[in-house]
Amino acid sequence: MASSKQIVFFFCLFVGSYSQEFKCPKQSGYYPDPIQCDLYYDCVDGIPEEKLCPDGLVFEDSDPKYERCDIPTNVECGERTELQEPKPTPGCPRANGFFRHPDPEACDKFYNCVEGVPRELPCPPGLVYDDTRSTCSWQADSGRKDCIKSRKEVLDDGFSCPDGEVLGPDGRALPHPTFAHAEDCKLFYICKNGVQPQKGACDYGEVYNEDTMKCDDPANVPGCEEYYKDKTKPLAINK
Repeated sequence: MASSKQIVFFFCLFVGSYSQEFKCPKQSGYYPDPIQCDLYYDCVDGIPEEKLCPDGLVFEDSDPKYERCDIPTNVECGERTELQEPKPTPGCPRANGFFRHPDPEACDKFYNCVEGVPRELPCPPGLVYDDTRSTCSWQADSGRKDCIKSRKEVLDDGFSCPDGEVLGPDGRALPHPTFAHAEDCKLFYICKNGVQPQKGACDYGEVYNEDTMKCDDPANVPGCEEYYKDKTKPLAINK
């Protein structure tokens, strides 16, 4: 039985001999390797020069006039299923590309890796990272079943957006619902896309009306009628 070293040797010998046998088309240009998606050839006057995309990228072969490597989701590799050995670093399975966050509860974040250096990026509110398309999308469209219990964002005063849809006064689901502050009539919270909490405040002279979900005259909000009784209107600042 052949040893693992012999198998690796024969595989490398096969790949090397295959590369030497690559035949360039008549027209000079950049052409893909038939079996390895990140390997390609620069053909000049029928002579091929073997080239390799940076780790994590693959060769985009739509036009032989252009030498271009791109992320795998933007390239149709077809039968070119082989890839170079990965060069991983902490946070980056490969040196270049977009990858899901290692924290299983951080579905709304991902890493953009450039030459092995990861940069953490957030998805827009309400979206999760979809690694099949290297972009952010709605949970239902992403196909990710590991994001059902994602970590909630909590403000410094402990508020977090409630689960489920919130209906407005007209009975329709609100894309960015608002909620009353528990102690201050003027303050309220906004949940962008229903999941990202932010603080809000009504203009001077108004308080938040939980029934209409808008700022209103204090006389229309039970318990807040005299909110401004002992308060002085702040001075306007000229810029």
